[in-house]
Amino acid sequence: MTRTDHDIIRNAVSRRTFLAVGGLGFCGLSLPDIVRAETPAAPPPSGKAKSTILIWLSGGVSHIDTWDMKPNATAEYRGPFQPVATSAPGVRLCEHLPLTAKQAHHLAVVASLGHYGRGTGDHHAGYYYNLTGREPDPSFRQLLNNRKPMPNDWPFIGSVVASKRPTHPYLPSLISLPEKPGFPEYTRPGQFAAKLGMEFDPVYVLGQLERPAEFAAPVLSLSGEISPQRLGDRRSLLQTLDEMNRGIDRSAVSTFGKQQAKAFSLLTATKTKAAFDLSQEPQAVRDRYGPTINGMSMLMARRLVEAGVPFVSVFWMGNPKLNDLCKSGGGWDTHGNNFNCLKDHLLPEFDRGFSALLADLHDRGLLAETLVHVNSEMGRTPKIGDPRSGGVKGAGRDHWTHCQGVLFAGGGIRGGQIYGSSDKVAAYPFDKKVAPEDVAHTIYHAMGIENLEAKDREEKPFNLMPDGGPVLGLFS
Repeated sequence: MTRTDHDIIRNAVSRRTFLAVGGLGFCGLSLPDIVRAETPAAPPPSGKAKSTILIWLSGGVSHIDTWDMKPNATAEYRGPFQPVATSAPGVRLCEHLPLTAKQAHHLAVVASLGHYGRGTGDHHAGYYYNLTGREPDPSFRQLLNNRKPMPNDWPFIGSVVASKRPTHPYLPSLISLPEKPGFPEYTRPGQFAAKLGMEFDPVYVLGQLERPAEFAAPVLSLSGEISPQRLGDRRSLLQTLDEMNRGIDRSAVSTFGKQQAKAFSLLTATKTKAAFDLSQEPQAVRDRYGPTINGMSMLMARRLVEAGVPFVSVFWMGNPKLNDLCKSGGGWDTHGNNFNCLKDHLLPEFDRGFSALLADLHDRGLLAETLVHVNSEMGRTPKIGDPRSGGVKGAGRDHWTHCQGVLFAGGGIRGGQIYGSSDKVAAYPFDKKVAPEDVAHTIYHAMGIENLEAKDREEKPFNLMPDGGPVLGLFS
């Protein structure tokens, strides 16, 4: 390995991001081969879920237009969509979710989630509160969307799961795809391990809108034209990685060393590629999920939990073509043209991929041991019209943290139910009120994680989640 190679690798390694790339030589094992060859350790006996899939609808999904509809409200609130019957008596969903309606017997809809004045109304605090279960600190109110992730933040729910579950033998315990939410200059807080230590940060597998099915084993991000052969000298590569420790604060060396070991293990493993190779899926299965980056990411999530990964996050990738139409970042932040954006774009794509995921997990006997959770940073204003996008004529809905709806399925959840309720216009929780800390506890309970004690980077003990408790009424 040349000196130039050392320099390139040193400059290119990211502590948090691994790019999905193809072309490396692996053994070509199928996913069933991998599962049979080396099954991960069994989960704790108190929880039914071996894995969790979090589907995060980036931007803030409109609860009143999807799974908490209010058909008896006046037109200024309810909008043009109609609720329809589903496979579960008493559960009604938006008419533009026809495929999900057929899977409603697996679903538990929580209609009474709110932030109760603890949020700020902006995306950063919404990410943080719902992804960690911990109330945003005062800096979120001061900095709003300029508030960057900090080392002493509370950890992501997925990072807690990764820290409490046995290490996967050949894959990361926490994988996020198909993107790292937030632009580089204001990456969303709440998605990292933070005070738990970077060894429990997610491994990011990055996808592309234009080539949605191209996922491969995660490897170190490399700059320039570096062939696999130039990385063949393992001893030299390890030496290069070791040298990177010299510029790191002494207190972080041990943790970063674990990250190095994880990175090198992924780089040199012979078993990882199959889990990320969607070409092994029959075309009919891929068609079922839909030919989009978000649909393929849900299919990838199924493959990863099938391989035993404890926690997989799918952060919805927005389409820039919708920016102007929806007055948004191409996702669920529908400040303008809310109903056309949902009807023509967002809901059909979600409906196809999500319904396929539930059906696929069930058909494979995986749903009972896989918790599926749909969430986002907030709901949207019950009253139609955002002043920032033309008011009532702009037909948008603004941010709304006072009430939102979230979904659960599998992992011991009793399907075919609506838990709690909101008021007559979906503005505030009314019955069986739930907060983000309760949602976090619910995930931990489903995963059999009862001990929420941890130590920070300085070995000081702390309680990960002193407030709230699991929503036991959701379970069978």
